[in-house]
Amino acid sequence: MKTANTFKVHLGILIFLIPLLSAKPTDAKGSLPPVPQNPPAQAPADNPPARVARISYLAGSVSFLRAGVDQWSQAALNFPVTTGDRIYTAKGARAELEAGPYTVRLSDATDLTITNLNDQIMQLGLEQGTFRVSVNQLPAGDTIEVDTPNGALTLLEQGTYRVDTDSNGGSTLVNVNSGSLEITGGGVSQKLQAGQAVKLTGQDPIHVESVRMPRLDSFDNWSEERDQRLLSTASAKYVSRNTPGYADLDAYGRWQEIPEYGPIWYPAGVAVDWVPYRFGHWAWVFPWGWTWVEDEPWGFCPFHYGRWVHIGAAWGWVPGPYVVAPVYAPAFVAFVGGPSFSVSFRAGGVGIAAWFPLGPGEPYFPWYHCRDDYLREVNFTNIRNVTNITNITNVTNINNIRYAYRTVATTAVRQDVFSSGQPVAHQMVRLAPQELSRAQIIPHPAVNPTASAALPGNPVETPPVRAASLVAANRTASGSERSASVEKRQPSPPSVRDTPIAANSRPTPPAGPNARAQLPTRGAADGPPSTSPPRLITRATPPPLGLPFTQSHRAMADHPGRPLEPQQFENLRAGRLAGPMLDREFPPHAKPLQRVRAAPPARRARPTRP
Repeated sequence: MKTANTFKVHLGILIFLIPLLSAKPTDAKGSLPPVPQNPPAQAPADNPPARVARISYLAGSVSFLRAGVDQWSQAALNFPVTTGDRIYTAKGARAELEAGPYTVRLSDATDLTITNLNDQIMQLGLEQGTFRVSVNQLPAGDTIEVDTPNGALTLLEQGTYRVDTDSNGGSTLVNVNSGSLEITGGGVSQKLQAGQAVKLTGQDPIHVESVRMPRLDSFDNWSEERDQRLLSTASAKYVSRNTPGYADLDAYGRWQEIPEYGPIWYPAGVAVDWVPYRFGHWAWVFPWGWTWVEDEPWGFCPFHYGRWVHIGAAWGWVPGPYVVAPVYAPAFVAFVGGPSFSVSFRAGGVGIAAWFPLGPGEPYFPWYHCRDDYLREVNFTNIRNVTNITNITNVTNINNIRYAYRTVATTAVRQDVFSSGQPVAHQMVRLAPQELSRAQIIPHPAVNPTASAALPGNPVETPPVRAASLVAANRTASGSERSASVEKRQPSPPSVRDTPIAANSRPTPPAGPNARAQLPTRGAADGPPSTSPPRLITRATPPPLGLPFTQSHRAMADHPGRPLEPQQFENLRAGRLAGPMLDREFPPHAKPLQRVRAAPPARRARPTRP
């Protein structure tokens, strides 16, 4: 038995390498496509971020605004947070975000935008309120920037930092509990060391006033307790500290060493029929597209990293290798479907979406745009024991892979449940073994999201946030110059340029008594108008705005269920049609069964004159 399981593990490890080794033609049955050594010049070349933030704590009323979406909603635990997202804590509320080695905590009445988040930068825009940033480590080449109405703050080293901005944007208090930072903008470039605090006022120029370091309050004490929890967790022995959610594992399960798999974490208190990727729902999060959101409070780390294994009567989670920079994935699953499978369920006019968890060593093929190097990295960093590689190169059809959990852990729901982000567990469709035998492995369900799938929670009224938010960038260096200057931590000459901060930004309202009447008519989602919104001063130029959800949704009509590729976004931004997708999918889509229409009757030929 052990030998058979080991063979499956080794087989699975190599399957995802087959596309890199073979050059066989594709077909509609799922054969592996060839991988060009030099991709076409017109092919998009960027990868999705390996780093993502996670909502790790919520207390009180916390509202969330997704990038590209006009509707505010309730924030939800374990929901992924990325570039352009905005979070607001009401009076008496608190929230926490984990993003690799960084932890961001919000006090009440705080409006924070994640201006940019990728593998090299975390850029935050504080419109108003109080928040703390804990930097557990600062990898070489990484940048952490906090933008406020009164200056840009670049955090220079490991430490803890607090920033308070008043509700009208007139002043900002900066505390360095430990570490150091640099203040730039409005003709100012000044460093702040541990134990120092300053009050920033104005914009151009900025006035910097040294003040006494404030005493710790209840928010500081709570933040330090949360930091201590991260430092003292036993799970850090098995999981990288840069993996969001690792500290939750201590309280909700136990670790056990298994010779065949290494350390395994077993969740406690789950239902007898519990199966991975069943007790939660699917959400639509750009740029990954379909993303699994688990119900349990510990349900982030084990569903976006590593693999699941079923031993005896229990499911256990096998973490990936202990790496400094783990690679996030929206869900380590394989989808099943295909024309014959779908047709059997369409008699009543209802389509089906189905998936199963990947076991140790089984390959993961993304359903979103990425390069081949990402394909290798996302698999190697999430599969333990990849050094023992056998020479298996004769598998040319992904549907011939003997997935361990294809027949015992497949979850299926109606397509409308899937597309609208509804809870899965109580709306499952039971599949008979013979029905699963007709199913094929597919890249992703051919299902586009509804607007509700883009929201983390129920819709809520717009909180009392500013309708408009502009940034004033004081950097004009090119990308290469900016990277070099950031590494050297050197200030750059200031210049002011107004540009929107996030996808939900609004135009600047004009000042004067008729300001309200001159505002664009947008509805309640815009929030209360402001006649003089503060600008957020930035050091790094924010990324381009994301597209509105409705616009990108329309452009996906020709290829449902797959996020748009970078060049398609650029085409839409430029006012052009999105154009075709350039990525090859693995396995390739089978051609759908189409109803044959009766041919129109042939016209009778006119008689010709003799």
